[in-house]
Parts: sequence; structure tokens; C-alpha cells
Amino acid sequence: MSENIEKVTQEYDASQIQVLEGLEAVRKRPGMYIGSTSSSGLHHLVYEIVDNSIDEALAGYCTGIEVVIEEGNIIRVSDNGRGIPVDIQEQTGKSALEVVFTVLHAGGKFGGGGYKVSGGLHGVGASVVNALSEWLEVQVHKDGKIHEMKFSRGEITQPITIVGEAYRTGTTVRFKPDPEMFDDTVYEYDILHTRMREQAFLNGGLTIAIRDEREGKEQENIHCYEGGIREYVTYLNRHKTPIHNDVIYISGSKDEAVAEIALQYNDGYNETIVSFANDINTPEGGMHETGFKTALTRVINAYGQKNNIIKGDDKVSGDDVREGICAVISVKLPEAQFEGQTKQKLGNAYIRTLVDGLVTEQLATYFEEHPQAAKIILEKAMMANRAREAARKARESVRRKTGLESGQMPDKLQDCHERDPGLCEIYIVEGDSAAGSAIQGRDSRFQAILAMWGKMLNVEKARADKIYGNDKLYPLIVALGAGIGDEFNIEKLRYHKIIIMADADVDGSHIRTLLLTFFFRYMRPLIEHGYVYSAVPPLYKLTRGKTQRVAFSDEERDRVSAEMRADNPNAKVEINRFKGLGEMDPHELWETTMDPEKRTLRRITLKDAIQADQIFTVLMGEEVEPRRDWIEQNAKYVVNLDI
Repeated sequence: MSENIEKVTQEYDASQIQVLEGLEAVRKRPGMYIGSTSSSGLHHLVYEIVDNSIDEALAGYCTGIEVVIEEGNIIRVSDNGRGIPVDIQEQTGKSALEVVFTVLHAGGKFGGGGYKVSGGLHGVGASVVNALSEWLEVQVHKDGKIHEMKFSRGEITQPITIVGEAYRTGTTVRFKPDPEMFDDTVYEYDILHTRMREQAFLNGGLTIAIRDEREGKEQENIHCYEGGIREYVTYLNRHKTPIHNDVIYISGSKDEAVAEIALQYNDGYNETIVSFANDINTPEGGMHETGFKTALTRVINAYGQKNNIIKGDDKVSGDDVREGICAVISVKLPEAQFEGQTKQKLGNAYIRTLVDGLVTEQLATYFEEHPQAAKIILEKAMMANRAREAARKARESVRRKTGLESGQMPDKLQDCHERDPGLCEIYIVEGDSAAGSAIQGRDSRFQAILAMWGKMLNVEKARADKIYGNDKLYPLIVALGAGIGDEFNIEKLRYHKIIIMADADVDGSHIRTLLLTFFFRYMRPLIEHGYVYSAVPPLYKLTRGKTQRVAFSDEERDRVSAEMRADNPNAKVEINRFKGLGEMDPHELWETTMDPEKRTLRRITLKDAIQADQIFTVLMGEEVEPRRDWIEQNAKYVVNLDI
């Protein structure tokens, strides 16, 4: 991405470049530079500074990075790289250190030969972090001296100063996010830890330590993976059962581009392919993923036909060969071009050719040298092929039985009158009593209600042919209208708000988890487009005389109770806990949970699809031990459990 910016700036004249360099633009429109001023933008500040240290590692000069959350949500990032240059930068007449932290689109990634490849998302990292920090200080250990600079909201408060003798090399950056810029300035250790672990996997041999020093939150993790992405695949597969012993590793380079792929199959039915370009996650895939998928399908079919396992013109499809695969694809290249609506897709066409060639050659060699593993993988693909055909027959059979072609909707669906999907919402409600209240309380112009009953099929342990024949899931598939799996078509979706309304107890959480597992596995675009929500019903009803209010948490209950007694501390406030949605009358349900003007909805997102995949696997998979551990660790949250 940074290289794209270089191309653009080179086309401007000098006066236009000056306009770009002011950090005031960053403070006026921070979302343009870090995505948002919410939690994701706050954490993004850390990634930008860490990315600079990782660039030093990619260049071969840094072996260790330390990230610390200090008291007061101050961040400190240190590395043992060469240290940011402190000499005068000829173009500006200022020290390179000052330029890096005060000028947009400046740094070692802009054709100066500092880095061949770099992971910084925008090439504006250090200066943007500086602009959005209440204060920032940087120390560079270099040439036997410690050089220090300090800033406040992008302005220099202490020019470059020598503050001591240095006995090592490297850079340390400390900053405090500006509360004027961010909705919240509290860092979440788990979010940063997940990202640092990922970066350690992607840069084999690099040690990344992360520590939380805040009182009551003290913890530390140190990550170093000599096996790199091979160990990443082992980690992703840790709650699953591999069907062959080795993690297959493929790597190679051409010119200045490098690609490495690691993969291992498990006995599950879902594919997990995680891809990166210059250490940046590309959830929308791109040319590197396309090259991998094409070659994988070709090699497996060629092996099957050569060894007379696949007969005649029969072939297994791409979906078949990817069933149960866990793969990590990492490419590093100069001039990375990111595309797509959210810039999360790699567009360099030559990378497809490189990855395709490497996989074609090296995977074919692996199969020849490991015929037993090859046979197991091929048999799994052929079984997936047969199951896909069984699913097609099951789908057609159910369609004939239900009269789906005639547009017949399930009995349990009370549809809305509106036909524009963008204006329609469907509540998925567990139990007839709650559904009855929802049907009476809803606004039938745009709100549909689908009643579900009992525990659904655990789709973690089922193929598509079982799902089509399931009496609890099939009505949902028909009501949504978009199909499932490889047939899913979001253009046919009948509602753009799909709201899971379940009780705020363990059973409700179980139902919510089963539904989300189903959406995650078979209708993932629903979650990726932000169409899936969880309703948040109140936990308490508080009554004083004729006045009634509700509360959604214990804390709110106590606050509301105090407010209701404000004019008379001795007044009696009756507090009742709702046992379930079915307890509410239609008016209460509308007022608290369904009225768009007053309700609270939680949008279900996949900020980290890998993490979600792991949670679903732990909760819904075959292995009991990881599930027991997870429940024990999270039991304290059970009253307000939400995925």
C-alpha cells in the first residue's frame, strides 16, 4: 500500500506535496488514515509502530520486539534494529528522525532503498501515530548515543537531543493516544496479543514479547516460532484432528518476491485458508490465494488420474479438495497493490503465477514422496465430492416435498409486508411463547418473525446433505432465501437485518452459538456484510408505583433503582428479573427489544475470523477437554454471555 502512495506523490508537483505533509489533516480526518476512531483505530496505532520494527526484521536487522501497555494506557514499543536515522535528510534539511514523525508519506519505504518490502499499511505510520497522540517520545540508540525527541499532538516539544550513551542499537517509541481523537483510549491486551502472535508466526525466528503492566491486569507472553507458518498451521489445527502427520511446506522466490505456503488437512468439513501479503492479512484473498487454489485442485486431480484412483474424465472440484484444509499463505513483495472495497485483497498478477508454479511443482513432489498422505488427502476430496452430490439430491428432494419452487414459506414464519430486503428484518425467536409475543408486538410492515424450537443440529459435525434434511434448519434456509454453502447468493437474501432473539441465560447462549456456527460455516457472507445481529433483551423490570423502567445489566439495575428513589431514598422499588422473553407481554417486548428507536442490537462481526473459527471449534467440536477448559475460564461471564 505504501508503494502505491509513492507513485501518487511522484506525480504531484512540490506545492501539492506540501499540502499533503501537514499533520493537521490527520487530526481533522483520522478515519482516512487509521480506519476509524473506535477500538480498531486505537489498536491500529500500535500496529503501525510495530510494523516499522517488523520492517527492520524483514530487512534482516532486528531479532526482537517488545510491546508494553503501561499504566494509563501508554504504549511502549522497543526493537533492537538499526535505529531510525538521525542524520540530516537532504530534501528537507531536517533530521531524518524528525521527518519520519512529522511528515506524511516519508520514510524508508519510498524508493530510497531502505526496504525492499515493507508491512506498514500506509507508509504514514509514525507521523499519523504522532498526530493522534496526546504526547509521543522516541529514543534512538545509534552510533554510541541515545537520541531523543518529544512531541505533543504532532508538534515538536523537544528537538532532537542526546540524552546519554548507547550500548546497543534500536528504537523505542512511547505514546499516549489522544482522548480528543478516540471514543475510548483503553487498550485490550487480548487484541494486541493476538496480532503480535500472528506477526511472530509470519516472521519465523523473530521474538515478539507483549506485556501488560496495568494494575490488576498484569500478564506477559513471549512468542518466537522457528518453524514460522508451519507452526501457525499446527496452532490453527490444535483443536482438530489432522489426517496426515506432516505440515506440508512450500516456498520459493522470483526476482524480489518471496512466497511460502504451509498446509495440513484435518478430519473436519470446513476450509481455513489464511493469507498475508507483506505481513498484512488479506481476508478477501487475491492473486496469491487464487494461484494456490488453482494449483491445489490441478495437482490433486493429476495425482488421482495418474494413479488410476480418479477414473476417466471424473474430477474433484476446488470445493472438494479444500474440505478440511488448513493453510497459511504468506507472500512478501515490493510494490504490493491492494484492492477491494476495504483494501484487503492483493492485486499483483505475477504473484498468482509464482504461487501456482511453486505449489504445482513442490506439492506434486511431496505426493510422489509421501504416497500414503497423498492417498488420504485424495480420498477425503472424493468423499467430499460424493457428499456434495448427496447434498444436491437431498436439496432437490426437500424442495419437492416443501413446494419451494412455488415460493411457499415455512409455517413457522410470520412474514412482513415490505419486499425491499434493505428495509426488512427478521427476528429468529426460540420458543412459541416468545414468538407469540414477538408476533403481536412487532411492526408487521418490516419485521418478520421466525419461530424456532428445541436444540438445533450442530453443524460443526454435519455435512450439507444432513442440513437440508434438518427440520429446524431448513425453515431458516427457506425464509432467508439465499441458499447455503457454495450455492449461497447474497443477492437473493430477503432480509438485511437478521436478529437472533434468545433469552439471556445459558440455554439462550447455546442457541445463539448454534445459529452463529451455522451462519459462520454455511452463510459466512451474512456476517461479513454485517447483516447478523443479536438482540439485547433487558434483564430486570423495576417498578415504583405506576412508574416502570428496565435495566440491561446489574450495574444499570443499581443505577436506575437509585434514580427512581432520588426524591425519596426510602421509597420501595420492586425489582423483578425477567426469566425469559416469553414472560414479556407484546408491548414490553416491543418497547425494550424490538422498537428501532429504543432497542439495543449487537452486530455480529468477524474482526478475526480465525479466532471465531477457534471458538466455534472448541465449543462445537469433538474434543471435550478444550471445551471444558473454555467453559471453566468463561463461567464468570455466563449471566451476560454473548458471542
